[in-house]
Amino acid sequence: MALARPTTTQRLPVSEPIRPAATVILWRKHGEGLQILMGMRGHAAAFMPSKYVFPGGAVDAEDHSVAPIGLTPDCAARLALHCPEGAPNAGTLARAALRELHEETGLQITCPLPGDLRFVFRAITPPGRSRRFDARFFLTPATRITGDAEGFSAAGTELSHLHWIGLREARALDLPFITEVVLSEVTALLAGLQQDGVPFFDNSGDVPCFRRL
Repeated sequence: MALARPTTTQRLPVSEPIRPAATVILWRKHGEGLQILMGMRGHAAAFMPSKYVFPGGAVDAEDHSVAPIGLTPDCAARLALHCPEGAPNAGTLARAALRELHEETGLQITCPLPGDLRFVFRAITPPGRSRRFDARFFLTPATRITGDAEGFSAAGTELSHLHWIGLREARALDLPFITEVVLSEVTALLAGLQQDGVPFFDNSGDVPCFRRL
């Protein structure tokens, strides 16, 4: 899932409606370091073409769920903060994240336990973009997945060049701005630093706002 760079000096007209979305940042230990999973969007994609992103996408009707699968109570509570009326609940967002992971990579967590999905970031695409998403980013360890984690034989076609890459090496990829920000946050978390609330780039209004959930 990718989001565009927010602006802080000008007001932009609202363009596309904001769709709820969920993104998975899958990580694993590799040798002396850590790797994350990324793929490249197609060059003809309407949103962020040819950019490297984490697996993710918009919430679908089929994702509806009451149970907050894979989430701790704290994560579920944070997901409910600063949400518009009618927004999907925590369970629906978690199910969407798991579905998108499976569709785009062929990997899945068949019986998610609390903590398998850690809510670590949220961002809304600024006005004026061709697509707008209210995206929640979940950090997930690869130890809980099943599937072909090397060849991605069951992956869909939305992402190409799926591969594991070191946290430092990932910075050299062609990344959207918000992906760079999320990558910095994830690098700090995996190094053992604590979050002072989940970062939220709120571009739902005319003027950008940074919050912590």
